[in-house]
Amino acid sequence: MSHFLSQSWLIDRRDALRALGSCISLPFLECMIPLRAAEDQIATPRRSAFIYLANGVHSLNYQITTPGKDYEFSRSLKPLEKHRGVITPISGLHHPGSLSHHHNCISVWLTGGKLGPSDRNTISVDQKMAEVTGLQTRISSMEVALTQDSLAWTADGVRLPAMRRCSEIFASLFEEPKGGKTAQRRALRRKGSVLDANLSEVRQLEKKMGSPDKGRMEQYLTSVREAEIRTRRADTWLDTPLPAVSDADRKRTDRDIAATMAGEYFRTVYDLMVLAFQTDVTRVATFSMGGEGDAFSIPEIGITESRHQLSHHGGDAGYMEKLTMYDTFAVEQFSYFLTRLAETKDLGDKPLLGSTMALFGSGMSYGHSHGNANLPLVLAGGADLGLKHGSHLDFNQGHFKGYQLDKPGEHYGLCSRPANSDAHMSNLLLLMAQRMGVEIDQFGDSNKVISL
Repeated sequence: MSHFLSQSWLIDRRDALRALGSCISLPFLECMIPLRAAEDQIATPRRSAFIYLANGVHSLNYQITTPGKDYEFSRSLKPLEKHRGVITPISGLHHPGSLSHHHNCISVWLTGGKLGPSDRNTISVDQKMAEVTGLQTRISSMEVALTQDSLAWTADGVRLPAMRRCSEIFASLFEEPKGGKTAQRRALRRKGSVLDANLSEVRQLEKKMGSPDKGRMEQYLTSVREAEIRTRRADTWLDTPLPAVSDADRKRTDRDIAATMAGEYFRTVYDLMVLAFQTDVTRVATFSMGGEGDAFSIPEIGITESRHQLSHHGGDAGYMEKLTMYDTFAVEQFSYFLTRLAETKDLGDKPLLGSTMALFGSGMSYGHSHGNANLPLVLAGGADLGLKHGSHLDFNQGHFKGYQLDKPGEHYGLCSRPANSDAHMSNLLLLMAQRMGVEIDQFGDSNKVISL
């Protein structure tokens, strides 16, 4: 019998796609792994998804108060109870650099950077992952956001643009470029020529520059190099047939949803992420459900106010109840994502959830006072990457008097001042990066990798 990695057993992915046409959404198959990549393969590709909820949560109804395995789900997290064995709610983490700059919470959530008046951001963990995984996929990473504020930042501290319309996202993943491959290749190579010309001019200028200018030019060159890599990758993939998508999956994902149907929109985005992972178009995805100042309303469940408005409730009982409803609604949609990952098969007939880490949360804890300690976070999936779930991981324990939900003022203080100053969120991001195969021992302001 032929060995799995022998040449006679391998099937060319483009031949399989061509033969199967559009009858199924073709997943990544073991027999399509090229021999030259065999030494880099694990049982399945590694994947990560990051989902951002703006303006924190109504923490009195969100906070889980018991650490360890015997915890009880809070009201807002109740929709995740059926996923108990594959999730880890996390309490007590914070980004030290964001504590005095609350409006930057979304910007540093995945970077751990410091964004003072003279600072520029650092690379986000999803892009650090994409440096490794993007070499094997058509799209290095997928950015979705309800506003232009994506979660992704390049090594040069530049925010990557995001897509919003589901039909636009679908087209970017599964449709031929407008004008055909020839026109696309011509445009890409023209862009490459421009980049080459820019680099040539810079090399001449560098000889005449002082140290400050050389530093600024290095920042510019980083952007040019990143653009060059993306351009070459796009050119290379033009000759590889696009993944086939079934009629059912196309109907489910290639559509645009009215803003009044937020649940349909969220679930369609999650379906697109699942389909992108299943067909191995990308292995890294981010989804922002709005920025700190503009997270939208959900009229389908009776919420006509924006999330930002509800988070600044001023103690109004009606607003606080609606904020809890909004929190629970967002958690319900995340639960749908986990269900879809669990029911979608990967290599060896394993659930896609096993090879996918999904982080849900916010860079703010309590929106009314802009508190950004004790961040609300839930890590799910990734069992095939060595993650062990089923417990509430609480970094506040041993550093405070206990949760005092019956004393809102005391609890809100915990949301503004970290109980455990060493519990950095970057420690969690470092763990995720390492499980994705990124060979680093430091990320952002990490001081110790989290054990999970």
